[in-house]
Amino acid sequence: MTTTHNIPTIGVLALQGAFREHAAMLVQAGARVVEVRKPEELEGLDGLVIPGGESTAMGLIAQRWGLVEPLRAWVHSGHPTWGTCAGMIMLAERASGQKEGGQPLLGGLDVTVNRNHFGRQLQSFETQLDVPALGSEPVHAVFIRAPGIVSVGEGVEILARFGEKAADGVIVAVRQGPLLATAFHPELTDDLRWHDYFVSMAREAQAAAPGPGV
Repeated sequence: MTTTHNIPTIGVLALQGAFREHAAMLVQAGARVVEVRKPEELEGLDGLVIPGGESTAMGLIAQRWGLVEPLRAWVHSGHPTWGTCAGMIMLAERASGQKEGGQPLLGGLDVTVNRNHFGRQLQSFETQLDVPALGSEPVHAVFIRAPGIVSVGEGVEILARFGEKAADGVIVAVRQGPLLATAFHPELTDDLRWHDYFVSMAREAQAAAPGPGV
């Protein structure tokens, strides 16, 4: 029987982009969801999703609302965090192909991201990916003005690649401890496996956290 304690509370950064779609799928995966727009709304969360959208706009809004440093502190303190598409760019330690003046990166994920690796809106596409961490069935992936990971540091687990030769393809999904990143949009499909995976990460972190008064 599920208890209140093991239902994780997951925040979705709700500044811009596909946050409502993520929220709906997280609820289906068994989480309680909080839309995050203010620093104080990070308190008490077991995990956080940084959704896809327009990474430069998202970064500017976060700066305007005083969220950049609280988000950076959240990520670097070891909380489960999942970045999709633009969210993956924000989690990266390094990014290429940025607009003039750049954008704030939260860092924490030891990767280099090429911001528009797969081209502009017209080059958006859908495909099937092999993701052994999610089982033997391929995962449907929606790439929209998608970034790609061009290098990873030690300790970064590659979960999926895209290309004719998968072993040499572009890295499009990784995990580094409590950090998860996907270059595509799982929230725009009806496949719940990525959200189940992240809810499990948040639930494990919740179980490992000291209880009240400890």
